[in-house]
Order: sequence, then C-alpha cells, then structure tokens
Amino acid sequence: MRMGEAVRVEDVSFRYADRDVLQHVSFSLQMGDMVGLVGPNGAGKSTLLRLMVGLLPLRRGRIYWFGQPLQTFRERWRIGYVPQRAASFMTGFPATAEEVVMMGLVGKVGLLRPLGRRGREKALAALAEVGMADFAGRTIGALSGGQQQRVLIARALVSDPDVLILDEPTVGVDHQAEERFYDLLHRLHRERHLTIIMVSHDLGVISQHMGTIACLNHRLLYFGPSQEFLARQDEVVEAMYGGGMRVVRPALSSCVGQP
Repeated sequence: MRMGEAVRVEDVSFRYADRDVLQHVSFSLQMGDMVGLVGPNGAGKSTLLRLMVGLLPLRRGRIYWFGQPLQTFRERWRIGYVPQRAASFMTGFPATAEEVVMMGLVGKVGLLRPLGRRGREKALAALAEVGMADFAGRTIGALSGGQQQRVLIARALVSDPDVLILDEPTVGVDHQAEERFYDLLHRLHRERHLTIIMVSHDLGVISQHMGTIACLNHRLLYFGPSQEFLARQDEVVEAMYGGGMRVVRPALSSCVGQP
C-alpha cells in the first residue's frame, strides 16, 4: 500500500465569463482517503474536479498530484476519472463494453500503440472485477444505467490507477443499483487501497460511506472527518443552502428539509 500525499489543492479560484465559481479552495488528501464532495447545484463541485484532472485551465492557485505540479504531471493514468453524465453519452455509442473499457488504456500505453491481447485481457479482468464479465460483448447502449456505470468504473480502473474520481455516479440508477455501487466502492477501496473522491448531492449517504466530507458552495465550508461533520451538520448545511434549512432526521437520506 502506497503512503503519502495523493493530491494537494492550494488557494484555487476559478471564474467563468459571468460569475465566480470557486473561491480560494485549499485541502489535501492522503493516499487511501475516501472523500465525499457535496454541495448544491452550481456550487463548483464538477468544476473543481475538472481543474484537478486538467480538463479546465488552472489560472489561480496550485494543484499537486503525488507531490508533482499539475502542469508537469505526466502519469495521468494514475488518476481514474468517471465524469458526470458519462453513461448518458455512451448510450448511443457503437461499442461493446469490452471496447469501452479498453479505451481506458490509451493514456497509459499511448494513442498509436496497439492494445493487443494483453489489453483485452486487462479489459476483461476489469469487467470481472466490477461484476460485468458476462456483458463484455454487449453494446454499451444495451445495458441498464447501473450496468453502464459499472463498465465506466471498469474503464477508469483498467490502467491500475491510485486514485478514482467519480462525479455523481449514482444519478439515474435505482436504489438497488446504488446499494451495489457502494458495496463495490468499499471493496475496491479495501482490495486496491484506492484513494476515492466522489461528488454527490446526498449528504446523508455520503456521510455514512465516506471517511472525509468536503462541503462546497463556491468556498470550502467544511473539510474533515465524517464523524466531526455530524456534530456540526446543522451549521454547515445552513451555510451551504441558506438560512431556514434543516437536516432531515433520523435517516439523513436527504440533507435538506423544509424551512
């Protein structure tokens, strides 16, 4: 199991043409951390992830992966990323589950190098790891939302990353698929010792499954252990969503109640 710092975000701010999205965000994660990033729509969660993986230009602040500045970091295969709404994009894509997973090897072996038998073996092993080996030959559009989700996780895992980043992976899947997803996530964390960063709107579920909670609404309002968050949840939720909101109890299945 690797030790040390996985990622450090220092004083990151970001602005689209008409509005500020992130303001002076700073935190660091150690290898093996499981972090849930929560906040309202438009809070900057997906923007922060895109900055972290280099899909948006970093203009203010600094990001380091495994001690290396993002601008000079070359081992991008060490970061598995499942973007928001990736499954809906894949629905009409004319590729099998196996072919989709093999795409995840391009960043590691190179765009022009043939993947060959070894690539196919790795893709099938990744599908087996997420319980989708029997669907390797199915087209991605023929799969259910939960099955597509697992294929995309396999694609993120096939390059043997150290970090898995998931942007709202449970949107559009049913309750049973969501429960299976969290079982899979915990198994991957336990067996692969992955550092996991996951965006979600469901603060109650995230606080049950993640060791660290990050609450974002343009600024980072809380970052720390989930147990400490539970002692401050009313204060943090009010800061995120505005006055008059309360935490729904006892199940915490939804973080915001009625005024």
